[in-house]
Amino acid sequence: MISLDLNFNILTRDLSHYLENQVKVGLFGSGVGLSLVLGFSAAYTCYYLISVARKPQLISGGKKFYQFLREQCPVVSETYYPTFWCWESRIQTLLRPFVTAKPGVVYRKCVVFNNRGVSGETLLTPRTYCAANTEDLEIVIEHVQRSYAAAPIMAAGVSMGGMMLANYLGRKGRETCLQGVVVFSAGWDVFECTASLEKPLDRFLFNSYLTSCLQASVHRHRPVLEKCYDIDHVMKARTIREFDERFTSIMFGYRTNEDYYHDASPVHKLKSVQVPMLCLNAADDVFSPSHAIPVEAVKQNPNLALLITCHGGHIGFLEGLWPRHSTYMDRVFKQFAKAVFEKGNQLKDLL
Repeated sequence: MISLDLNFNILTRDLSHYLENQVKVGLFGSGVGLSLVLGFSAAYTCYYLISVARKPQLISGGKKFYQFLREQCPVVSETYYPTFWCWESRIQTLLRPFVTAKPGVVYRKCVVFNNRGVSGETLLTPRTYCAANTEDLEIVIEHVQRSYAAAPIMAAGVSMGGMMLANYLGRKGRETCLQGVVVFSAGWDVFECTASLEKPLDRFLFNSYLTSCLQASVHRHRPVLEKCYDIDHVMKARTIREFDERFTSIMFGYRTNEDYYHDASPVHKLKSVQVPMLCLNAADDVFSPSHAIPVEAVKQNPNLALLITCHGGHIGFLEGLWPRHSTYMDRVFKQFAKAVFEKGNQLKDLL
């Protein structure tokens, strides 16, 4: 895929130089330049339709869940057409926050789950959060269940939130009130995710920035954290891995950072999930590389289904000419949530 992208960039560069020369010799008047532009447009369209726009791959550990998704969620069988002018994974990832609309939502506190120390809240104890620890999530789910005992409850997790949610299900088994779960762009193997983000380009685009964001959060709560941790050492970290070695793994009592990464990786707990869980990943997501997507583990559990698109990046999934109001990910969420709430009785005893 990298070679195709590079070759295509070289083609466009060479073609632009050629067209510039044609302008200089006056060939546009004869229609040659227009023909070249139309030919290039046709070639790009063919390349897009053949190599970019494809149907997602749907994998499930059981026929019942697979058939339920095919019947109740038509989006899983439709061809995904990434926005043609920004289908490359990194561009999808970077542009989504800027081009998609943010609908206004009025929340009531104790209903919205915020990790410790985020959303402007003051950290009262020297503890934040991590993908491996699900204690706070368990408290929130139990609180919602007590407050709305008669209501069916679903959960959705995005990126690290998806990892946390999958780890929660793996630990709880059948001891949860959730009737269905959908997870987007989760990192399944933290070792592989971290290694992917340490490649030169992705380190420049994502790793360094995310590390600085984590450090900014630590600095904001420094008065309470510096009593227990070497904050100066933490602030010198240059990658997410270094940050976790110096802060996260220590905070949550792991002997080594490798122990923390193993415990934080949901792939090791998928066999214990006992609630219908649909997972959406893009094969070109640099945060969750395709070779680490747990296809074989999903095939062993009838409660799991995995939807893999060729493109979409990390929480991107932009589609349409101008993807402002809806994305492929949004449509998957809407259809699956509707199906679980209205046809959830069909998902009992998935074998």
